[in-house]
Amino acid sequence: MRRLPPLTAVEAFVQVARLGSIKAAAEELALSSPALSRRIQTLERFLGRTLFDRAPGAMKPNADGEQLLEAVAPHLAGLENAIESLTTEGHVVRLRLGVLPLFASQQLFPHLGELRALHPELHLDVDTAAHALARLGDGLDAAIVLAREVDPALYARQLDRNRVFPIAARSLTQGPGAIRTPADLARATVFLHRDMPETFDAFCQELGIEGLEPLAIDHFDSGQLMLDAAAQGLGVAFMLESHFRNAHDDRLVRLFDVEVESPYSYWFACRPRALENKAVRLFHDWLIGIFQAAERAKAA
Repeated sequence: MRRLPPLTAVEAFVQVARLGSIKAAAEELALSSPALSRRIQTLERFLGRTLFDRAPGAMKPNADGEQLLEAVAPHLAGLENAIESLTTEGHVVRLRLGVLPLFASQQLFPHLGELRALHPELHLDVDTAAHALARLGDGLDAAIVLAREVDPALYARQLDRNRVFPIAARSLTQGPGAIRTPADLARATVFLHRDMPETFDAFCQELGIEGLEPLAIDHFDSGQLMLDAAAQGLGVAFMLESHFRNAHDDRLVRLFDVEVESPYSYWFACRPRALENKAVRLFHDWLIGIFQAAERAKAA
């Protein structure tokens, strides 16, 4: 059997041929323009011929490109339909979701019963590995991430607005050497999540204490482990208000009664065309509804 070119290169070719530009196709596939160009070049090297007439800002299929597009586009669509048919398992609609473990345990799983009652056909494959945004379309249909902002080439919907909370064990606020003011953080270890590295800086800037240096800064890639370490009195975790509220851990307290808006939020993200997928659409609409209802309840 003759070796075939990478499917991603064929997908890139079809999108560029249909949309007429690298930029538009890159936005549709949630790729950078250079990455998409490399996929086109990979296919052209494989075939040993060019497929486009190139002009500034435009890509038009040449005769060979038109011939290839006519031949492969229907088969690519058929392949997409076949895969979707197999992955839906008859009456089951399946979503491959990337999500942070702490969000999943605190804000997703407590509501999954409601989702199942509303859409019994929808099932989730939950992936808690890192770099979810980079894997959209390649193993993941959608992701819930913690970020300042999301690449505009992706569809993104901000789920919440949060405040920075310094969270510590109740024992650290009592007795000799207790932490009572922000200046006391100079004697404490600060915990930061790798997805929220600027929470401590944002907190200090808002209070006008940018020069404050903690005893040490330890980085975590697990929010739950940060909360556990803080509860044991090992340091002060700079996290979100929602992390503290949803922890329901009597060992933990919020330090300092100050209002500091977080530069980070939770976002739902997917490739723009992924919203055409039934599983993505059902989950998206349900999730947005959950957060909108929470906002209304908070404002009431």
